[in-house]
Amino acid sequence: MKVILCEDVDNLGDMGETVNVAPGYARNYLLPRRLAVHAESASAKQIEHEMRIIGKREQKRRAELVQVAGTLEGVTLEFTAKAGAEGKLFGSITNLHISNKLAELGHQVNRRKIQLAEPLKSLGEHAVSIQLTSGVGATIKVIVEAEEPESGKAEKKVATTEAAPEGAESSAAEEPSTEEALSEVIVNTGDGDESAGEPATS
Repeated sequence: MKVILCEDVDNLGDMGETVNVAPGYARNYLLPRRLAVHAESASAKQIEHEMRIIGKREQKRRAELVQVAGTLEGVTLEFTAKAGAEGKLFGSITNLHISNKLAELGHQVNRRKIQLAEPLKSLGEHAVSIQLTSGVGATIKVIVEAEEPESGKAEKKVATTEAAPEGAESSAAEEPSTEEALSEVIVNTGDGDESAGEPATS
């Protein structure tokens, strides 16, 4: 069944396009939600009316996307990833990663609009194109740096541990232990005045 799209539909087409779809998909999803109109059974007048509406929507949306492209142009995203000795990533940076990072900065971009021939698999600086709609896009910079090894993090943590106050060890060493203090008390008790325990004589 041929339909004319009234809105952009993922994995199907953009607003204003005429596409072939399964009849059930058109009847149960596209037509009830006014995402499309029937291109074959509709009258020429109805189609002309719908196309005028679509044209106005497209003009407004295009103006909005031009503004979005202006805010995206020159944006720099930074990622850290585990990499081998030659700078090859153990994993990869995908258009979904880039879309999520842009969202953190307040830019809502569908990952399908991010043009990556393949995921980024190497360290360094990469120019990534974003195609918002036909003729409207921007180029952003993606920098991928090596993730710091866990051993390096542990060494840095040890190195930055706060040192004990000066003289703390010496003062602790000079203070007698509990056993030493106890033995001193016992010795002093045994060496006391022997007459202290005898009854006084008149």
